[in-house]
Amino acid sequence: MNKETAIRIFSRMPTIETKRLTLRKMRLSDSDDMYAYAKDPGVTKYLLWSPHPDEEYTYRYLEYVNGCYQKGEFYDWAVVLREERKMIGTCGFTRFDYDNNGAEIGYVLSPDYWGRKIAPEAIWAILRFGFITLNLHRIEAKFMEGNERSRRVMEKCGMTFEGAHRSSMLIRNEYKTIGVCAILSEEFINAW
Repeated sequence: MNKETAIRIFSRMPTIETKRLTLRKMRLSDSDDMYAYAKDPGVTKYLLWSPHPDEEYTYRYLEYVNGCYQKGEFYDWAVVLREERKMIGTCGFTRFDYDNNGAEIGYVLSPDYWGRKIAPEAIWAILRFGFITLNLHRIEAKFMEGNERSRRVMEKCGMTFEGAHRSSMLIRNEYKTIGVCAILSEEFINAW
């Protein structure tokens, strides 16, 4: 896949349906739902971003995201639990490696929905989109040391732990060790 293809596809952000979820473009009307979990320090403890300080910050962030969608430069879906018609997190691609036909995914979920197998359901849909629609060769995900819950989710989705980069990222003035899990297209297709 190349950058032009990504821009073409993501400037018209596709909607993905799973058994319980709708993965769709984030909307300004998702602001209250997003703020409900994005303000929680427990949610952001193992993420690269800090808790949202107020509702206006979340709304401005969603304005920014929607501008990026229009340019085809944002690859993250809102995770909507259909039975509640509520945005409960996000899941999508954080970056593409065009030279090597790969990508990295990321995800966050409201703690009210942890332990209900929602994250694996959303991730599986994104992996399928990446391998089947985008024809990617490799997709990886990263987690901070200590976030074993996230590593288990990755492994449930067929990803293999490949190792850790010791003290490789400076996050909130502290060096963090980052683990990497990945899955190849043939592994995904064989498991599917």
